[in-house]
Amino acid sequence: MGSLESGSGAIRTDSSKCRRLSSIRVSRIVFLLAFLLLLLPLVTHYYLSKVESSNQTNDPNRVRFKLESLEDLSALKASDLRLRIQEMERIKGSVSSELRDLEAKRQGLQQEIASLTSHIEELKLELARQKTELERVKMSVVQAQVAQREAEQRNAPQLSLPGRLYPSEPLPVNDLPPSAISSHIYCRQYNCFDYSRCSITSGMPVYMYGDALGELSSFLHTSLQRTSSFNPHFTSDPKIACLFFVPIGHEADLSQLSHLPYWGGDGRNHVLFHLSRERLQPSAAVVASELTARAIIIQSTFSHKSYRPGFDVVIFPALGPPGGDVWQDCAPMLPARREFLITFQGELWTSDGPGEALEWALNQLQQMAAGTTSDRFQLEFSCQPATEREDLWADWSMCGTEASRQAVLRQSTFALLLAPANASLVTTATLQARLWEALRDGAIPVILGGDRLHLPYSEVIVWRRVALILPLSRASELHFLLRSVSDSDLLAMRRQGRHIWQTYGASLQSILDTSLAVIRDRIGIPPPPVDDAPSPSVFNSTFSPLKTEALVADSEAEESLGPLEPPHASPAYRRNYTVFLTQGFEMWNDWSDPFHLYPQLPFDPLLPSDAKFMGSGVGFRPIGKGSGGAGKEFCESLGGNSPREQFTIVMLTYEREQVLMNSLSRLHGLPYLNKVVVVWNSPRAPLEDLRWPEIGVPVHVVKAARNSLNNRFLPYDEIETEAVLSVDDDAHLRHDEIMFGFRVWREHRDRVVGFPGRFHAWDLNHGGWLYNSNYSCELSMVLTGAAFVHKHYLYLYSNWLPQAIRDKVDQYMNCEDLAMNFLVSHITKKPPVKVTSRWTFRCPGCPVSLSEDDTHFQERHKCINFFSQVFGYTPLLNTQYRADSILFKTRIPHDKQKCFKFI
Repeated sequence: MGSLESGSGAIRTDSSKCRRLSSIRVSRIVFLLAFLLLLLPLVTHYYLSKVESSNQTNDPNRVRFKLESLEDLSALKASDLRLRIQEMERIKGSVSSELRDLEAKRQGLQQEIASLTSHIEELKLELARQKTELERVKMSVVQAQVAQREAEQRNAPQLSLPGRLYPSEPLPVNDLPPSAISSHIYCRQYNCFDYSRCSITSGMPVYMYGDALGELSSFLHTSLQRTSSFNPHFTSDPKIACLFFVPIGHEADLSQLSHLPYWGGDGRNHVLFHLSRERLQPSAAVVASELTARAIIIQSTFSHKSYRPGFDVVIFPALGPPGGDVWQDCAPMLPARREFLITFQGELWTSDGPGEALEWALNQLQQMAAGTTSDRFQLEFSCQPATEREDLWADWSMCGTEASRQAVLRQSTFALLLAPANASLVTTATLQARLWEALRDGAIPVILGGDRLHLPYSEVIVWRRVALILPLSRASELHFLLRSVSDSDLLAMRRQGRHIWQTYGASLQSILDTSLAVIRDRIGIPPPPVDDAPSPSVFNSTFSPLKTEALVADSEAEESLGPLEPPHASPAYRRNYTVFLTQGFEMWNDWSDPFHLYPQLPFDPLLPSDAKFMGSGVGFRPIGKGSGGAGKEFCESLGGNSPREQFTIVMLTYEREQVLMNSLSRLHGLPYLNKVVVVWNSPRAPLEDLRWPEIGVPVHVVKAARNSLNNRFLPYDEIETEAVLSVDDDAHLRHDEIMFGFRVWREHRDRVVGFPGRFHAWDLNHGGWLYNSNYSCELSMVLTGAAFVHKHYLYLYSNWLPQAIRDKVDQYMNCEDLAMNFLVSHITKKPPVKVTSRWTFRCPGCPVSLSEDDTHFQERHKCINFFSQVFGYTPLLNTQYRADSILFKTRIPHDKQKCFKFI
């Protein structure tokens, strides 16, 4: 409708317009047309006249002139234009030349600015280096001033052992009356020993007669000659001898003693060394008499009349090999309780009967075995078949063969030892042989009637920590006493007994060395100092390696972790006379843990440090300088506060020069670093053009005699600090981590303190131990690829650890870190300490190491099981403890956070 309406509106508009047009008049239209007709001619005429006049004024000559003028003007403008163009081109060339000159000058200035900037940076580095050197000089000046004040305030001068003093002639002859010689039975160390021949600096030289007195078996004769060559005390010069060693064989004619060339009339300072091996009966013993005079008697059988306490020495019979490792002869320490509770095999031969007390004890033992109990006993008081009747002096004979006795003892928790029926005997070789076999096979000795006996080296060994020593009257209470011993105590006593057997009686060498150590301790002579391993340089004396500046990370250069001090060695332990006043075996009772110091520590105060190591020509010294030293001093210094202490880095490398250089560069500016000892394990010498970084401390490169991982733990004489940081050449540790590890080690000096933690686990399916490197809340080992240890453990690893373990390390070219963890845990009964939460410490992009080999883990499984066999048990202990600093911003993965929720 709207469209229609709009359309009708349009129709109405058009009709209105038509009406207006129709209303205009016709006259007006005519008038308009006439006007237009008159105007048109006029306009046409005017236009035509204008054109004509214009044509008349255009003269050809004028036109020609105008054209010529225009041509001249255009020619003039073209010439000028060319000149201007040339001028502009000349200006353009000049400007371009000037621009090139300016660009060259700009580039020269930029190069000069870069050179000056580089020079400024070098000057800044030199300034920082000079500031560091200035700080070191200031520190050394302060230290010198402190040392000067200490020297001025010291009341006594610092003493060290003087040179060795020796006698100048053989033992002089003393013409004593028979009454003086007959006083042999009252001999003690103070009245029968000549101290004038044994100065405290002499080292106690011992001269051994070449020929034995009496019949000595070829085995004992050869073994004595061989073992004496390994003992540093023996000398071939009788003029300087402190002791004169006389081997005594079977059925020796003691009257020949007076004919010995150095007997001296009374036998003073002579040692009669009688070994029991084939013959164990008491009748074969050497009896003190006028013939033995003032000589010390060392043997396994003594009577009350012949034994001189504090003068004669009771030893084990020589039932073992000449020397070497004896761990293969030992029984495993586990399980704690065995098939039989207690066993005994023996037969008493006496014409007078066992005696009333012994007979009562035997009846009580038989009733105990026949009683109703779940415990099993094997008590045989007669031999089947019966042994041959011999003059046993009412002693107990040994039944069966050594193999049959060993089979029984290895199934026994306790081994019964009965005192001889002859009360005049204080010890017999047969009794010591029983004790020897029990300790070897892990059966804890139970000695009935032991309150009147003397056991081997009883003046220095606390036998009550190894055996149950009871009077005969306790026979009726024996079963109760045996059952009251806990499993932990059983293992502790078995472990201690194994150590005593291995150290003091397992071989002829250990018996000989221990006997001399007892006498040496009596007369107050310090043991020989331990020998450091030589550190020959890989470079010739005439060659100086090239040096270069170390590249230091900005984060490590900016952070201050401690003062940069000049090298400062740890204080040396010096043996002096007071060591015998402060390090006696009586002090062992002061320890709450009876095995903290003896005998599980191989650096025991007296015998373990001397008897074991004297055979290899070493004593004990925990650090590299000084003389003497002992484990007691080491233990006392574990928690001590040292105002100044530094550490030495030992880095093992093999033909990875660039990796080594990078690792050394990262040590630049490391506080408390004393020295870096690089063990060059490769037979090929370093390249002559190899540039060694300057890190501010000495870098000593040791040439290894052969390629062995055991070289990592040699006690090099270049190591002058107690703290040793063992590092792989591809380990990447920050300075703050090293500093924190060093501080933790100072509070746990007796343990392995490091970064990579590992643990061992029992294989439930196949049996045996497995090595595990997965990240876990627990650990039992800290790998020595980045760990702090005390230098004392380097001595123990190289000199005390069984050779079989070091041979296994060479065989696999692996497991040296596991061996060190076994050693430290065995000695301390403590787990290692892990610091920080780094999950990896290998440098990125380094060449593949031995640990990436497929057989690496299989070999480590075998190593743990083999080391457990050598030690007799697995000393590794699990721990969940980890030392961490609250200043470390460590990002812990989500799957590992549960391990640290209580830390």
